[in-house]
Amino acid sequence: MQRAAGAVVGGVVAVAAVPVLLGAAGFTGTGIAASSLAAKMMSAAAVANGGGVAAGSLVAMLQSVGAAGLSTSSNVLLASVGSALGAFLGGSKKAPSSSPPAEPTAEKKETGENESQIEPPKSSVGSEKQEK
Repeated sequence: MQRAAGAVVGGVVAVAAVPVLLGAAGFTGTGIAASSLAAKMMSAAAVANGGGVAAGSLVAMLQSVGAAGLSTSSNVLLASVGSALGAFLGGSKKAPSSSPPAEPTAEKKETGENESQIEPPKSSVGSEKQEK
């Protein structure tokens, strides 16, 4: 049951997160936002290509997705990968946690005794007579 829920959540999150993350990076529907990560990427791509951004480059593809969104086949692929990852993470089991050591019993605390006041038992070796 956890794997199925993880798969559903993973698929939905993967598809929903892409437009949000691209918008946050500066790849918007109206173009590249000024002073954003996208603007810095576009500047670096333009300098590397002699003044223009090459068609099919990473910046061009991200801007296309930011403006128009992903195609249906891309959404299906993204949802599949997200579902697989979600199922994997949803099915993983946590290691059992170790419990801390037990506290001293309440009986010992009530009597008011501590370990330094308790005498160790005497051995019976010394009470026997030794023969020569």
